[in-house]
Amino acid sequence: MNFFRLRHAAWHVFAFLLAAAVPVASAQTPPSGHETSAASVASYALGDQMPVDPEVLVGALPNGLRFYVRPNGKPARQAELRLVVKAGSVLEDDDQRGLAHFVEHMLFEGTKHFPGQGINGFLGSLGLSIGADANAATSFDETQYTLRVPTDVPGVLDRALTILEDWAVGATFDPSGIERQRAIVLAEWRMNLGADERTADKVRRVQLEGSRYADRSPIGNPDGIEHAQREQLTRFYRDWYRPDLMAVIVVGDVDRAAVARMIAQHFLSLSNPSPERPRPAFDVPEHQGTRYAVVTDKETTATAAMISTLRPARNQGSVGGYREILLDQLFGAMFSARLEELGQREKPPFLNADADRSLFPAPRTRDQAVVQALVSNDGVTQGLDALATELERVRRFGFTATEFDRAKQANMAGSERVVTQGPDRESSSRANEYTRNFLEGEALPTIWQELAFHRRFFPGITLSEVNALADDWFPVRNRLVVVSAPEAVGVVRPVEAQLAAVVRTASEKRLEPYVDAGAAQTLMDALPTPGRVVKTELRAGAGITEWTLSNGATVVLKPTTLKADQILFRAVAPGGTSLASDDEFIYARVADEVIAAGGAGRFNAVALDKVLAGKSVGVRPFIHEINEGMRGGATPRDLETMFQLVYLRFTQPRADPTAFAAMRSQALALLANQTASPDVVFNQAVAAALNGDSPRRQPETPAIVERWNLEKSLAFYQARFADASHFTFVFVGSFTPESIKPLVETYIASLPATHANETWRDLGIAPPRGVIEKTIEKGIAPKSEVAIVFAGPFVYDDANNLALQTVTLLLQSRLSDAIREELGGTYNIAVNSEAAKNPRPQYRVRIDWTCDPARTAGLVQRVMEEVSFVRKTQLSPEQVSRVRTILMRDAERDSRENEYLLAQISRRYDDGDAANVGTAVHSPQQISELNGAAIQLAAQRYLDTENYLRVTLVPATK
Repeated sequence: MNFFRLRHAAWHVFAFLLAAAVPVASAQTPPSGHETSAASVASYALGDQMPVDPEVLVGALPNGLRFYVRPNGKPARQAELRLVVKAGSVLEDDDQRGLAHFVEHMLFEGTKHFPGQGINGFLGSLGLSIGADANAATSFDETQYTLRVPTDVPGVLDRALTILEDWAVGATFDPSGIERQRAIVLAEWRMNLGADERTADKVRRVQLEGSRYADRSPIGNPDGIEHAQREQLTRFYRDWYRPDLMAVIVVGDVDRAAVARMIAQHFLSLSNPSPERPRPAFDVPEHQGTRYAVVTDKETTATAAMISTLRPARNQGSVGGYREILLDQLFGAMFSARLEELGQREKPPFLNADADRSLFPAPRTRDQAVVQALVSNDGVTQGLDALATELERVRRFGFTATEFDRAKQANMAGSERVVTQGPDRESSSRANEYTRNFLEGEALPTIWQELAFHRRFFPGITLSEVNALADDWFPVRNRLVVVSAPEAVGVVRPVEAQLAAVVRTASEKRLEPYVDAGAAQTLMDALPTPGRVVKTELRAGAGITEWTLSNGATVVLKPTTLKADQILFRAVAPGGTSLASDDEFIYARVADEVIAAGGAGRFNAVALDKVLAGKSVGVRPFIHEINEGMRGGATPRDLETMFQLVYLRFTQPRADPTAFAAMRSQALALLANQTASPDVVFNQAVAAALNGDSPRRQPETPAIVERWNLEKSLAFYQARFADASHFTFVFVGSFTPESIKPLVETYIASLPATHANETWRDLGIAPPRGVIEKTIEKGIAPKSEVAIVFAGPFVYDDANNLALQTVTLLLQSRLSDAIREELGGTYNIAVNSEAAKNPRPQYRVRIDWTCDPARTAGLVQRVMEEVSFVRKTQLSPEQVSRVRTILMRDAERDSRENEYLLAQISRRYDDGDAANVGTAVHSPQQISELNGAAIQLAAQRYLDTENYLRVTLVPATK
């Protein structure tokens, strides 16, 4: 073929594509650059559509396929792809229940250009895998396929678009693949069985009563899956997988014009079926008044009450719709804050509660307003009364001006933060946004335009306008009141008539307006006398500055440019609950949570939230077994507030009797029914076997909670944070040593120090030796859960940590291929590992899966055969190379996150290995030195078939 003609033809295709790429925007000219003033968007009428980010190319091909293309450099050298199909379980014919989901699975089981396991093979050649880098999800109204690929490997992006093209039109539905995926789909259905699934299904049926959605659960039913025929699958695929119901999304480190040409080449030839089956739309019938329902389950552990209403969805893409969203956000924030304050009382009416209004997931033609609460076993009517009463209070009296000011301040601060963080936004986040635009009509302005609309609308939004939303959020029409509860002794389950009486009584009560207790504007009235930096050490190769302070504390600084609006910190010192006696342990292990719940300084938790309104900051203390410390973060603007919180949590911890009583009430209620859950009993059995039933590792129980003591928890907390000299503070993020130094000297160098040189105590807890096997009979669902744990002593260094991770990765791959793909024995089999240096070097490798109880023994045998294979077989050079590729990719991805850098730097100092802080734990050099012999040796060491624990959960015998 003549090269010029080919190139010329491609240009015409691209020219057409650009012409077709008409943004879903109004006729207004979008404000240019990064303008954020209200004036820049003043010309938009409320009926106009919101402007569209000019960086994203949005358009449609003649066959109706929509496309979105946007360059984005976070992460570098990577692209995020989506194929979104407006076809889900609601479109299934009566003989196709569950087959929308089955079809989704089949698209990974052989396509035109990737027969058999071709997609898996292509991904594996790049160090990628199905699950982590390629996945899919089916819902009521849509199915989404995701793919993440490197863009610096020639030809890969084109091949990735070929996969999307094959997903759209090229599935082969090979009979052998159908049988293989049938077993996996059934395994996924089985994995989700349990109290949560049963309760959610009952609530969903109440919400969707009278609608097609009530009978079209995406997971389907086992009978339909077991008997599904190829014709039924291909009929769904043929009817609904068509370009006029599809969108292709590409976001990443790409050239927009080049990707647009590629999309045309791959998707322009797709055609819609003829005759075309109309795509029906379904709704939820409206109803007069309020419907009531009580749903129960034998194994659920929590009791909840919910009031919800449905209304027609707003126009999410319009300027007026955007303003309505702001109003709803303010109403929801203020109402949730009131509920949170109510939950802090000494005898709270519920454990926790919140309010929200958002687009209903199915159908998206409705908005849903929800107020819901977790309540105690005997607190259903009390909790529902509290929700209904507070709704009525807002309806009658509205919110206060001070509440309104805080809500607006916090909302505006959030919008301003988004602008600062915008350049660091991940490609996956943008792809999700474009998915919502396709499915829901969500607006696509730039972050600067969004802030401009905030600044335009906020001055004109009045308190009376927000107060008027109470009737709009919760009208009597289309209202639903649902209670979900355990079928257990002591649980008071009201009948529907009692629920109706509670709601009616709340509407007739004599009520007083809410009084907003004032809050101070500053955390600290006076600043402490500063200390100073007495020693500086530069670790130039690591980009780290280390300071020793006048009180003996160590400060480690790692400035980065990874996120412009993020500073993270972690402070840690050796000690922890290991220093508590057995008698003190009950109070010691909850001391961090008890004190944090009390607030800080002169502020209780409610007042503290008010003082921090509009700030992006958080500081949380922790006390673990062998150390104590604090962690948190802030934006650069709120950095001093973060330092003040650190100072107050060290020097003025607050023991609040009211907050403590509320916390204890909540804990007692949450733990009351925990042993009804098979999963809880199973995991407690695993933990008990690994820890030798040590009293230090026992789970919380109501009897233990009854013994909590506020004063003793405070005393232990104060002892742990009395000496700053043995703390190491690590800061990572957007700062310079010069900018942070005055804050360090004022708030950290001034902390008290006793120079006691405390350290942790070895409690002697170690995993048992030998082979231990336990079976737990619990539960009514027809499924088993299995955990196999290898654990033992460990020589703790970088090389062995890398070897352990490599063995974990290798075993995960082998087991996924054998247990899921070959045998169809489970939907997911997970292999995880960990190693710790202190108090004694130990490692663990844990394998988990769920399965048909009848297949448990056979799958256990096959798992152990795969373990033996990994122990006995040395990897080929090609296999080692693939492992190195995966490890290199993971290391590169992790190194781009402040959270990862903070964890790795802290770990070096925790382990007394600060000299190597400049060396990545899994450096490219260490990875490149991996070889088959070393990996096999590690497998033999860490997968010791003479020492492991196996715990199996099976259904209870009737």
